[in-house]
Amino acid sequence: MIMKPAIRRYFGPALLAVLVVAALFLVTVIYAAGEALLAGTLLVIIALAAWLYTSQRAYAYRYLYPAIATALVFVVFPVLYTISIGFTNYSSRNILELPMATQYLLDQTYPGESNTFAFALYPDGPRFRARLQDSDSGAVFMTPVFTMPGEGQPTLVLKAEAGPGTLTGEPLGVGDVIAYQDALKKVAVLMPNGARLGMTGLGEFAAQKPLYRLDGGNLVNNQDGTVLKPNLKTGYFETPSGEGVEPGFVVKVGWANYRQIFTDAKFREPFIRIFVWTVVFAGLSVFFSASLGLVLAVLLSWEALRFRSVYRLLLFLPYAVPGFISILIFKGLFNNSTGEINLMLNALFGIKPGWFSDPFLAKVMLLIVNTWLGFPYMMVVCMGLIKAIPYDLYEASAVAGAGPLTNFFKITVPLLKRPLLPLLIASFAFNFNNFVLVTLLTGGRPDVLDSTVPAGTTDLLITYVRRIAFESSGQQFGLAAAVSTVIFLLVAGLTLVQIKYTKVANDDKR
Repeated sequence: MIMKPAIRRYFGPALLAVLVVAALFLVTVIYAAGEALLAGTLLVIIALAAWLYTSQRAYAYRYLYPAIATALVFVVFPVLYTISIGFTNYSSRNILELPMATQYLLDQTYPGESNTFAFALYPDGPRFRARLQDSDSGAVFMTPVFTMPGEGQPTLVLKAEAGPGTLTGEPLGVGDVIAYQDALKKVAVLMPNGARLGMTGLGEFAAQKPLYRLDGGNLVNNQDGTVLKPNLKTGYFETPSGEGVEPGFVVKVGWANYRQIFTDAKFREPFIRIFVWTVVFAGLSVFFSASLGLVLAVLLSWEALRFRSVYRLLLFLPYAVPGFISILIFKGLFNNSTGEINLMLNALFGIKPGWFSDPFLAKVMLLIVNTWLGFPYMMVVCMGLIKAIPYDLYEASAVAGAGPLTNFFKITVPLLKRPLLPLLIASFAFNFNNFVLVTLLTGGRPDVLDSTVPAGTTDLLITYVRRIAFESSGQQFGLAAAVSTVIFLLVAGLTLVQIKYTKVANDDKR
């Protein structure tokens, strides 16, 4: 069926309008869920799309827009989100927003003054049904069939009916009830007389009353009358004595996390120590890998060398093997007790170095393994660059009586230095964040004993961030995000330097 010209004319704008309306509805839903930054990013993407696909002046950019939108979602948004978290107290103790933390406390209950009910849970296919029996009168009540509430779901309220009902099979045993205990705590039973029952024991339900009531912006304890006031600086509801009640809530703390990085002595000392080691590790890794790769490239470029192809293949194999496999193999080879390296050293020299327990040896081990993983790539790149050097220079050098070392330091290295420099800078930036090597080989250990936050002598900044986020007391995500931002700025600076030197190298070639 051929579309009429009038319909064809308005079909495109109508379809675009429908898509924009649907996208704006999605943005509204995301914003209502509390994700303002993501909603703002999507709004920018939608606005750009609406402008690019309706403006004739921006026609050429329509083909670039999918890449631009992808970069905004997967690059710009994560960076902005991480930076924003760095200005908050976000942690495992302060993980909720204020309304959610308030509702969590309002959902807390305490046993009321009423009869207790014996509780039995019966399976009904994939769902369940509960039987409640008054401990005093013996009256029996039944709940309707229900599905166990999952994690993060609200309290499930069931209306009980008097009478034994119809039950099939045997009730679940104590072990099965324990397995469902967390879910059953989210089940409330509303009795015919209006009483609300909740789980108070493995086989017992009893009337429960709300522990707190809302009074303005404060929470009042119904048991003792204590007033909890939200402190928007610490992120906790606090008692009159200043004691915080968990869970806390997320609040803006400004530059507090960054001040802690650079001014708090207990944090600054391991941070500076790890920062210095990160720079040293990245620098030495680049130096050793590039040096070894360059020397091997020069040797393998010697045309008189027999079986050059075999040597090239064998020396390239470390790069062909997946890195994580090589790291795990080296972890076994360097084992203090059963590793082949220590077995050979013990047989030859009578020593068994503590590669994983001694801080210095652990760092040496990291450099050895990283050099093994990195030199093949440098070797291949240098071999290609050497091929570009005019052979006339070496012939003239031979006529002048120069030897191999003179050729290496006077011809090869100077001519390779400039084209290699951007690659070396990029390699430095990569090793600056070499998370996989440290995590798989040493895990950052041996640990720094005088640090209040988890820190290791072989930790890089990136692995240190992981420790702060997931191993420290309270899992300080905000502080980890601040450290990540600092790392991002450092790596961004290295990238700008790389771009600058690459541009200089290209200009010199012209």
